[in-house]
Amino acid sequence: MTAPLLRWIALTREVSPSIAECELTHLARTPIRVDVARAQHRGYERTLASLGCEVRRVEPAPTHPDAVFIEDTAVVLDELAVLTRPGAKSRRAEGTAVAAALALLRTVVRMAAPGTLDGGDVLVIGKAVFVGRTPRTNDAGIEQLRAALTPHGYAVHGVAVTGCLHLKSAVTALDAESVLLNPAWIDTAVFTGYRVVTVDPAEPTGANVLRIGDALVYDTSHPRTRERLEPLGHVIHTVDASELAKAEGALTCCSLLVRVGC
Repeated sequence: MTAPLLRWIALTREVSPSIAECELTHLARTPIRVDVARAQHRGYERTLASLGCEVRRVEPAPTHPDAVFIEDTAVVLDELAVLTRPGAKSRRAEGTAVAAALALLRTVVRMAAPGTLDGGDVLVIGKAVFVGRTPRTNDAGIEQLRAALTPHGYAVHGVAVTGCLHLKSAVTALDAESVLLNPAWIDTAVFTGYRVVTVDPAEPTGANVLRIGDALVYDTSHPRTRERLEPLGHVIHTVDASELAKAEGALTCCSLLVRVGC
């Protein structure tokens, strides 16, 4: 029997006209050009499509400034999707439309108070799930995620994060054995057993890379760190997300990747 063909569906959401009112924790507020942010987001979607993703836009949320950062609303695995309870109260209504889109693809489990968790704080590498303890994600949220995932064979590890918004601002996976990491924001010892590639010190936000199969999508704003990645043999596709970065967002934030056929 022929094995089923794996493919990806990428759920995305349009840049809100109110993005300039976004939540900010570590960045000073600077003007955001909505037209440029939308153009960059369309370029991001085109890159995902070129890598074999079926891009599906969730209905717009014009009154929710951070809605483009759809990753924070859910954690999607092969077995289920966990609808999160974001740490910022202003973002909690974003999940309604996302849940409807995910329900067509996965069984959806919902988190509840007092737990809070942002999807940007969750890094999945195989059956290991690393969850950042940040102002957006609390211990109750981590425990709810653990309860949902443990029956499916996942091991959930809480991780201390300092100096940045989310865990995936500090570390992301390059492949099943390697991570890209900023050692100023997270202890490298957490990833003992993985090959650790560190960002160039001049590019502290360079640890966020979006992995789609064997391909990596990376921001053009981090050329020095990219030079560290290129000798490792990864196929790297660059996009400009500089305007979205003013809203404290990054590449992984802008999509929910769902494997189909797994």
